[in-house]
Amino acid sequence: MAAPAGREVFEDLVGTADAVWSNLRGDVPAKIGITYEQLKHLNPAIVCCSLTGFGMTGPRAKQPGYDYILQGLAGWMELTGEPGGPPTKSGLSLVDYSGGFVAAISLLAGVHAARRDGVGMDCDVSLYDTAIGMLTYPAAWHLNAGFAPARTHHSAHPSLVPFQVFPSADGWIVVGCAKEKFWQRLVQVLAVPALDDPRFATFATRREHAAELLSLLDTTFATRPSAEWLALLEPAGVPCGPVNDVAAALRDPHTLARNLVVETEHPRYGTVKQVASPVRVGDDPPAYRRAPRRGEDLGYVAGLLGYDDSRLSSLRAAGAFGKTRT
Repeated sequence: MAAPAGREVFEDLVGTADAVWSNLRGDVPAKIGITYEQLKHLNPAIVCCSLTGFGMTGPRAKQPGYDYILQGLAGWMELTGEPGGPPTKSGLSLVDYSGGFVAAISLLAGVHAARRDGVGMDCDVSLYDTAIGMLTYPAAWHLNAGFAPARTHHSAHPSLVPFQVFPSADGWIVVGCAKEKFWQRLVQVLAVPALDDPRFATFATRREHAAELLSLLDTTFATRPSAEWLALLEPAGVPCGPVNDVAAALRDPHTLARNLVVETEHPRYGTVKQVASPVRVGDDPPAYRRAPRRGEDLGYVAGLLGYDDSRLSSLRAAGAFGKTRT
């Protein structure tokens, strides 16, 4: 992009493309000339989607965005972990990953509108906006009722009791009673007379007496291994599941049945396994291929633009494709 020849190729691509995508700092798209205002003369229907750390406006626009920092800024780390413990980030880069999904949705909506109306636009998407947006109901509770979200013991739901992790004899399980019928089923499975106490009869009373109830459930679940509890709870229709490690999650029968581990062949690394995309469209199974190596699809792109070998040679010599790598 810095070389005039590279810019020339880029502008030829803009003329035939649906969208320009970038993942840069918020002030960079305008600096390098890839916003809609700077490109619409080449293609009035071009959609310019920029996924940045903090967006292209606002006091943080020039700052780089990193998932870990954004989890702190957006209040996530203050909500995560055990009460009294240090601020804790998610075990996964959820701001980064969710930001990609938000950008994809924005890009699809933009392309749809541009094809309908013939006019493109900027999609100014940011990781910061994504992280704030994902505060969802705690934000709504705070904004409308002054609610101050707080961490909960054993990752308990802030209002539903019981709905959290419990220690078993050999690990942890998740049990959630989001409806009264689930609580009634749980009581039948556990067969502990103390659970029939009127204090635990409704959502409201269970929440009021959460400390006593959860102590009783902790003691009960600790008497058997996770697999034994799940073998009782699942057939009874109680929402539950194991707390798997990554290896167990990847070999779970449902993971395999849904074809969520896929293989591709790479000329350097051989067979490479990876997780499948969760996006499903239509009935046909998706086809997977490895990412192209640098310059591998140059012939295909050149064909789109009508470049012959002579043109490619002159562009390469002018630095349009960057430095040659061996």
